Amino acid sequence: MKSLTNFKLKDMELKNRIVMPPMCMYSADEDGMVKNFHITHYVTRAVGGVGLIIVEATGVIPNGRISSNDLGIWSDSHIKGLKKIVDQVKSYGTKIGIQLAHAGRKCESNDEFIVAPSPLRFSDEYRVPRELSKDGIKEIVSQFKDAARRANEAGFDMIEIHGAHGYLINEFLSPLSNKRDDEYGGSRENRVRFLKEIIEAVKEVWPENKPISLRVSADDYTEGGIDKEEMVEIVNLVKDDIDIVHVSSGGVVKARINAFPGYQVTHAERIKKECNIPTIAVGLIKDYDHIEEIISNERADLVALGRALLRDPYLVLNMAYERNISGFFPKQYERGFF
Repeated sequence: MKSLTNFKLKDMELKNRIVMPPMCMYSADEDGMVKNFHITHYVTRAVGGVGLIIVEATGVIPNGRISSNDLGIWSDSHIKGLKKIVDQVKSYGTKIGIQLAHAGRKCESNDEFIVAPSPLRFSDEYRVPRELSKDGIKEIVSQFKDAARRANEAGFDMIEIHGAHGYLINEFLSPLSNKRDDEYGGSRENRVRFLKEIIEAVKEVWPENKPISLRVSADDYTEGGIDKEEMVEIVNLVKDDIDIVHVSSGGVVKARINAFPGYQVTHAERIKKECNIPTIAVGLIKDYDHIEEIISNERADLVALGRALLRDPYLVLNMAYERNISGFFPKQYERGFF
């Protein structure tokens, strides 16, 4: 029953290997403040036994939000609300991280303009972004640094840098969206430079004993884009400064993806083995036997369940109950399971 055993990453010790990944709830107002819904949503999954919760993509700047209803962390005024989530989640023995994000050209907020490495729109439904100047790049690096400092003040156990799903960092990494001819474009090392600068800045304010996760899209599913082989090389360029890789795929351009339960697990497995770094696998995984196969065969270290935990906040408790595994149930709920 390895999936329900502890896992330690730096000073963060998880009670099991099951993660709730970031999933946008689109439930904040324009100010990006935490609402009662967010507290209920996250705390319910903590009561339900999840080992690690990663709070949804949280904007480091207003025009870096995915939508105008995303949570924000661009101001010190956001710390108080985020801390309420953190404190309550931790009270149930669950660890909690937060995903720091900039949507780049896929920003759909009401802000005046959006930015990207190159002035290429994602699709006809999106605005044309402004190409970031070098000063603009430095400003965003600083915003990620400030966001990490606020996340630490709110008490988060881990931060995740969002480098996936076609958002700003992913846009720099992929040659499909990065057409720059300066030191931030062209070669793989140049395309990784923006990410490296963000990680280095974050580490100046993020405690050494707390882990840093990197979310990646390991395959663009399009000729000329990132594939598993290149993502291994990208991770190798930054792995000394991060602690775990949360492996997803797609999103930088519209592409046909053959999605099935576990369709991204091989990506996580390859990065784990070839980069020698812990990974989180994700992708339509929903049942205990599948989780157990991934963890026991050392294909990944943690498994993230997104849609499954939206359907059933108590999924972990129910998995333990079905296998007669004790020790997972809040005392208030024990009589419902035994």
